[in-house]
Amino acid sequence: MTTKNGKPRGSDKRKPVALALQGGGMHGAFTWGVLDRLLEDGRLAIEGVSATSAGAMNAVVLAYGLLQGGEAGARLALHDFWYAVAQSAERHNPLRWTPWLKGTHSFGLDYSPMYTFADMALRIFSPYQFNRRNLSPLRDVLEKQVDFAALRSQCPFHLYLCATNVETGKIRIFTGEDVCAEAVLASACVPTLFQAITIDGQNYWDGGYMGNPAIFPLIYHCNTRDVVIVHINPLIRPGVPITAADILNRISEISFNSSLMRELRTIAFVTDLIQQGKVDRNEMKEMLIHSIKSDEAMCALSVSSKYNADWDFLCGLRDKGRREAETWLTENYRNIGERSSIDIRKEFL
Repeated sequence: MTTKNGKPRGSDKRKPVALALQGGGMHGAFTWGVLDRLLEDGRLAIEGVSATSAGAMNAVVLAYGLLQGGEAGARLALHDFWYAVAQSAERHNPLRWTPWLKGTHSFGLDYSPMYTFADMALRIFSPYQFNRRNLSPLRDVLEKQVDFAALRSQCPFHLYLCATNVETGKIRIFTGEDVCAEAVLASACVPTLFQAITIDGQNYWDGGYMGNPAIFPLIYHCNTRDVVIVHINPLIRPGVPITAADILNRISEISFNSSLMRELRTIAFVTDLIQQGKVDRNEMKEMLIHSIKSDEAMCALSVSSKYNADWDFLCGLRDKGRREAETWLTENYRNIGERSSIDIRKEFL
């Protein structure tokens, strides 16, 4: 007998890992590229995924694609999802008949007045003013691309979607029977862009404020010690921002990285205790942390490009993600199961 990916059952020697997928609007296409290359490589077995915002979208599409057709099915599902996002954005773009306003969409360049104007407008008007009917084209895309009932009944890995409770400020982890389109939308609910998502009487905003993404569910519920973090928000941005837009952007980046950095500091602390023999290895798990990112590429993008769903732009991000994943596999695959491939103290402390 064979598995869905065509490999004989019982002969799978892939290395198990858990994935932590950050959010970042349309920059999440970078994560699409990373996942595409990891799936193509085929040497990793995904045991769990914790994800936020655009990462949550990638996560549910990845899960459903794996369920339907193994690695090949997941790669196709991710492609189709992002293509549907681009098509939906084109249909709902009020400036689609004025291409001179749409600017340059090649990767690394985004000079579109349209996205700059949108970014400025969102700082003045709330979604309760400009979207009174609370329309969400993304909901339609998700429901067409993912069968959430099938996913709830037989998800191929542990799945955790992070959202922030608006009133309590606490993190909410959607998993198991709670995974649905509304949970994904809650995880991706940027409060300046969308009205809060209400689930079971509770209101939610983007999970990035409290977990971008949360690592603790992977520690508690996955057997693997290896967590591969796919970063979207730059950790390091050289220089001091001086324009209002750049200042707000850097505030957002720092805020959306803060919860992840706190968790990684805790992991570093526990790791030190274990390695110094102060804590029994049988009592606590020594986590192995890995990172796939491109701060340089992300720093080159304007904040307004997070709203840019142009297909060429998304494909450019995908290709960059694939290249970063290829480099990571070449340099760090051997570390999986053996050691962290980043210096947590140097990167996050």
